Amino acid sequence: MGCGIPTGQARGLKAHGGAEAERAGRAINRIAVAFEAGRDGVWLARWLRAREVDAQVIHPNSIAVAREHRRAKTDRLDVALLKRSFLGWLRGEPDHCQMIAIPTLEEEDARRPGREREGLVGERTRIINRIKSTLAWLGIRGFKPHLRNAAARLEMLRTPEGMPLPANTLAELHREMTRLQLIGRQIREIETARLERLRRQPHAGAHPMIRLLTQVRGVGVETADLLANEAFARPLRDQRAVARYGGLTGAPDESGSRRREKGLARAGNARIRRGMIQLAWRFLMFQKDSHLAQWYWRRTVDARGATRKTMIVALARKLLVSLWRLATTGEVPEGVVLRPAL
Repeated sequence: MGCGIPTGQARGLKAHGGAEAERAGRAINRIAVAFEAGRDGVWLARWLRAREVDAQVIHPNSIAVAREHRRAKTDRLDVALLKRSFLGWLRGEPDHCQMIAIPTLEEEDARRPGREREGLVGERTRIINRIKSTLAWLGIRGFKPHLRNAAARLEMLRTPEGMPLPANTLAELHREMTRLQLIGRQIREIETARLERLRRQPHAGAHPMIRLLTQVRGVGVETADLLANEAFARPLRDQRAVARYGGLTGAPDESGSRRREKGLARAGNARIRRGMIQLAWRFLMFQKDSHLAQWYWRRTVDARGATRKTMIVALARKLLVSLWRLATTGEVPEGVVLRPAL
């Protein structure tokens, strides 16, 4: 959704606007364009900025709308709302709306391998679950599709009645195993290529951060790549901004004398949030003597399982801030054991 001028006129934006302003006896000192984030928002903003146009991309959820009743929604009303919000933001009132950070083409490209691998891992899990559920209706359990010789073992499987697998089911499982093997090869290709890039270009882009983070015992290349490219490469202002971007801050509900916590705000990067909670559990295993691990155990020594799950989020938030300081300033968290660099 554009605001101010249609996208199709962007190529002659400055020349067209300057000519009209000259005929009206005015001068244009600044051209600002804003539109909502979407499929075309980021590349279009880069394209406009390369042509000296002040382009901003508005975060759609940052614009307040009336929610007390059903409201009309048309392109004309949406543009008017965007225009009012954008003009308020230009006046220096940041609460009107928020702008997303525009990554460079190199920064966006550096995130593709990690996101592709995440999608492939999810597809691998879905295929494994489909294979297990297909065998379950035949009464066969304990089959492990991820083993190297799993495809060859399909012919030897027998139902509880001692019968071999039906022909159509066996053919389906072979096709699923072929897809599973292909995805496994693609995941290994991505991981091998990433390690090769780190070896050949140790100082390019976010590679120094990745190499530094992997020195922390318990942090692998995949987690370091996720943190460096998705979070730490951004110009985050302080530790509060880091925690907010990671989606690990609370959502307090305060009214009068009532005070309660509604849980995680979930307003940040979902990839960072999932990765950090997994890393927090792993951190307790590999960094038992660290200050953060001791802080966690002191507060959960006599607690129930639900309390431990709540406190692991707090540990993940503290760990994210500590790793951010390590990646940006080189400050090693207290008691953390390091290993040789890649």
